[in-house]
Amino acid sequence: MLATLPRPGSPRAALAHRPFRWVFSGSFASNIGTWMQNVVLLSFADELTSSATFVGLVTLAQLGPTLVLSPFGGVLADRFDRRRIMMVSAAFQGLLSLALAAVAHQPQPSRTALVLCVLGIGIASSATAPSATASLPALVGHEDLPGAVALNSAQMNASRVLGPVLATLPFLHTPWIAFAVNAATYLFVIVAVAVAPFDGRPAAAASTEGPWRRFLGGVEAARGDRVVRRVLVTVSVLSFGSLAFIYQMKGFARTELGIGAEGFPRLFGTFGLGAAIGAMSVGTLLAHLPRSAAVRAGLVGFAGSLSAFTLVRWPVGSYLAVALTGFTYFVVITSLSTALQQAVADRVRGRVMGLWMMGWAGLVPVGSFAAGLAIDEVGHTPVMLVGAAVALALAGYADIAAEGGDGHRHRVAVSPRRSTPRPGAPDRPPGSP
Repeated sequence: MLATLPRPGSPRAALAHRPFRWVFSGSFASNIGTWMQNVVLLSFADELTSSATFVGLVTLAQLGPTLVLSPFGGVLADRFDRRRIMMVSAAFQGLLSLALAAVAHQPQPSRTALVLCVLGIGIASSATAPSATASLPALVGHEDLPGAVALNSAQMNASRVLGPVLATLPFLHTPWIAFAVNAATYLFVIVAVAVAPFDGRPAAAASTEGPWRRFLGGVEAARGDRVVRRVLVTVSVLSFGSLAFIYQMKGFARTELGIGAEGFPRLFGTFGLGAAIGAMSVGTLLAHLPRSAAVRAGLVGFAGSLSAFTLVRWPVGSYLAVALTGFTYFVVITSLSTALQQAVADRVRGRVMGLWMMGWAGLVPVGSFAAGLAIDEVGHTPVMLVGAAVALALAGYADIAAEGGDGHRHRVAVSPRRSTPRPGAPDRPPGSP
């Protein structure tokens, strides 16, 4: 009996492309280590100071560079070979994770050195993220982008589950060991990108354009298209106003839920499990739902589940609420990211994805730091409820449907692109005849 071809645009179709399988697998392994380190780092910072402000500062050092540097990482992605950018950045992050391990190994770890190491990792990450996201069309082609975006979101959140699970292993309870193990996981992504057969060169652009002009070109492209503009505004407001709970969860679990350091990875992993299911549902169960409807319904659901997580003090209820919060959060994020990837033109893809990283990952630490200051004054509950209210209000704005369409198939002025083999065809590098 002949095997049926996967539906174009589905996760199965994306996995039919060998280059995507390589990069997906390597990134997944590396991200597991990254989230193991993130959970241990948040717990370590909280226990070192018992200060929500310091936890917010560590988060700001980790993700703050994304706010400032991601747009210029996008300029690099549209100018230089994206494969080299990804490999060099991963090598730097591995070395800096080793430095972080050395700091944590000290009898009295320096808070300044801790923040500086995390800051360096954040800077290297901000340089590679736009290149990684902008490489998706070269890995799977435009038709299978929705499946690739869904799988990338799912693996990111599956790593939020597996990373915390690893953090519960007895030998990884010691922070410096966890940081050293994470340093080794960057080898997976370096090898995967080096081996995967895909063209990392960006689309040709005018050689006379300087970096600043190229950056402005990405901003102009984002402002000029309704879908792109609304996607970026929605993710930016949500990230700043509603997502502080992710990085303040350790303190909330300790002070409000009575969950200690050993239980926190399970709580965080439950959130990641819900997020992974939410990401996969966008490319499967919710595949026929217009993206605009998925975003707006997801925001309403996120507001309700975050409120429940904030207010419920029954342990089982807390785990259910945080799982639902993760689910609705990544229904929103995956739908927004898919709409953006399908709408943006290849010639400015790296720069616009840099703006996406700026709005999504870059504004979270700023919101977390501001929330940390407020939490130290009024507590977690009021601050997290404000975040839920912001998401609910945002649902009224987040109409990302294209004019004359439902937001499902919109694409603007896409430049000529390379041909890509259909799923089920022999594996070949994108662009091969």
